Amino acid sequence: MSLLKKNFLPFRILAIESSCDETAAAVLEEGRILLSSVVASQIDLHQQYGGVFPEVASRQHIRVIYDVVDQALQQAHMSLANIDAIAVTRGPGLAGSLVVGMNMAKGVALGSALPLIGVNHLESHIYSAWLYPEEAPKPPPAPEFPLLALLVSGGHSELVLMSDHLTYQRLGGTLDDAAGEAFDKVARLLGLSYPGGPAIQNAAQTGNSKAYNFPQSKMEGTWNFSFSGVKTAVLRQVRDLEKSGRPLPIFDLAASFQASIVDVLFDKTMAAAREFKVKNLLVAGGVSANQSLRDVFTSQKEFPVFIPPLKYCTDNAAMVAAAGYYRFVHGKTDSLDIDVLPNWPLS
Repeated sequence: MSLLKKNFLPFRILAIESSCDETAAAVLEEGRILLSSVVASQIDLHQQYGGVFPEVASRQHIRVIYDVVDQALQQAHMSLANIDAIAVTRGPGLAGSLVVGMNMAKGVALGSALPLIGVNHLESHIYSAWLYPEEAPKPPPAPEFPLLALLVSGGHSELVLMSDHLTYQRLGGTLDDAAGEAFDKVARLLGLSYPGGPAIQNAAQTGNSKAYNFPQSKMEGTWNFSFSGVKTAVLRQVRDLEKSGRPLPIFDLAASFQASIVDVLFDKTMAAAREFKVKNLLVAGGVSANQSLRDVFTSQKEFPVFIPPLKYCTDNAAMVAAAGYYRFVHGKTDSLDIDVLPNWPLS
């Protein structure tokens, strides 16, 4: 039974996130008020591989997860006695990484006799739009339903329609590369650093976005995406330029590629928002940190848009706490025998 119908809202959730290469913990109150958020990044460890190396990621999670959870409680000035439930990312993600966070959450829940809540990582990204820091002068508006969420990250590019909390209708998604994956691959082609998203954005700042007319796969008649074509087009262009012996115009290539991705994401999302007559737009996931994408959505006046602050776009536990809160007040808790789901779809 949903607890939202009762006056039991001031719950505090301790959340743990370890789906990929970020070890994170956070404490959240009343579903929106962020009391603490700690993230231990592994970017420096994985840059030498040009991407996340799963075994290295899981080992690093083990090394730091106890300290990360402890820091989150200390920053919130709380102990487990002040916590009402433990939320943890159950999937999707890297199996070895997910297991570390899940085992930590189970241990804490068992030792403190607190309820356990398994949270979908994509769901968490959506709920990052509800967050605001404790020191905020007043609560900002919360997203209103029905809303359309564009989830864009290294592993996912999806359009999700929500009619209420925890109610998801997947309209479409990528049929090949996710947007973030395309950014990483093109960054490698251009000799840029990992992660590719920030590297492409930085290079594009001084480039001409109209220098190259890279293809935009609109997937007419569906709400799906495809980004392998533009990635391949960049590859062919780079090879042609290399054959000519001229230096690569990296800034122009980056700007033109970025514009192609952003245009497709924006046009498809706006068309779906009109089709389904939503009240709000929500853009979340790692790629929502891209300034060009943020600018194009915030500059349109047709729909109010919610985009999390930059520090909550990439993986963090604050968003897991927010999603966990709404699952908790709707009575959706889990037993201690739940397992991770590396390929768990949002449904």
